[in-house]
Formats: sequence, C-alpha cells, structure tokens
Amino acid sequence: MTTNTNVQGIDVSHYQGSVNWAAVKNAGIGFAFAKATDGNTYADPQFQTNWADMKAAGLLRGAYHFYESNDDPVSQANNFIKAVGSLAAGDLPPVIDIEAYKGDFGGVPLAANVQTWLNTVEQALGRTPMIYTGPAFWNQYMNNSFSRYALWVAQYGVAQPKLPNGWSKWSFWQNAESGTVAGVSGSVDTDIFAGSMADLLALAAHK
Repeated sequence: MTTNTNVQGIDVSHYQGSVNWAAVKNAGIGFAFAKATDGNTYADPQFQTNWADMKAAGLLRGAYHFYESNDDPVSQANNFIKAVGSLAAGDLPPVIDIEAYKGDFGGVPLAANVQTWLNTVEQALGRTPMIYTGPAFWNQYMNNSFSRYALWVAQYGVAQPKLPNGWSKWSFWQNAESGTVAGVSGSVDTDIFAGSMADLLALAAHK
C-alpha cells in the first residue's frame, strides 16, 4: 500500500553526472541509493562523491552493487566492501542488484553464488543486505529461499509491483526509470519506501 506518507527516493550512478544533493533534499526526497561497484573490479567513478554528499545533504543513503552472474561472487563482494568501507548507523542496508544473467560462475547455480555474495557482505559490513530485482527476472533465474532479505523491487507502469517468488511484501519499489527531480540533470530512477520516515529511520538505525 502506498500513501502520501510513504517516503520518496531516487537512485543514481555515474550516468547522472554531478548531482546537487542539497537541491534533491529540498525537493522532498528522503533517501537515495548510489551505485558503488559492478562485477569483480569496476567502481563507479561518481560513488565516493555521491556517498559523501548524500550524507552531507541530510539524506538517508544506501549503496548498491551490480551483480555479474559470470564473475566470482567473493571477488564481487570484496570489490563492493572496499568501495563502501564501512556502514554507520543511519546508513541503509547494502544492496545487491541482480537483474542480468550471463551464465553461472564456476558452474555453480546463480542462486548459490548470490547467497555467497550476501554472506560475504553481511559478515564484513555487519548489516543484512537487501536485494534489488525485477519479478520476471527473479522468477526465471532465482528461487524462493531469500525471504529473510528485504526486497527492493523494480516494476514500472503499475499501481502496485508484482512480488517475486519468496516475498510477501516489498520494502522499496523502483516505480519509474525516467523521473525528474530537482538537482539531477536529465532523467533519474525514482523509488518509494513502504513506510513512514520513522520506519525508514528505524531500518537505517538497525545494526
């Protein structure tokens, strides 16, 4: 259920260029996620700036890793951990973005490799990660054994998103990929949190 008490957010990568986070905050945005890493070695060149500036602007911030199915999950986790460094109370859970399939690393099923990434990141950062995905992709390539992780679901042009197998609710919903928000040049992904700002603060405070 989404109401006017739901917190609005955005997510960005280097594709958005330099973001004026103070203007984003003033536009009524309460949280933001920034791409940190992709695969074994790639680090988003805008991440460190976004990460510092989101916090300075007073936004609740999160970081995500774009998962490459044919790369080593431990190397990918370590790439993300290195970029983020550490998470403080007030930061949102770390995120794995799983939406592309290019084959299985090491002949191990995708779900098992994703679990390895989740375990590695949780142990290093002390926070239970969250999963970003779309229902069609998830239901084709993954399974229903990940319900202990909060869900950030991507689906556009619908009144409510479809839940991937294994979940009974979503925590975040990426509801558009071509939104317009002050402080961001061009289009940006927009997101909704399934709760109030108090609920979101509680999620960010959890260690």
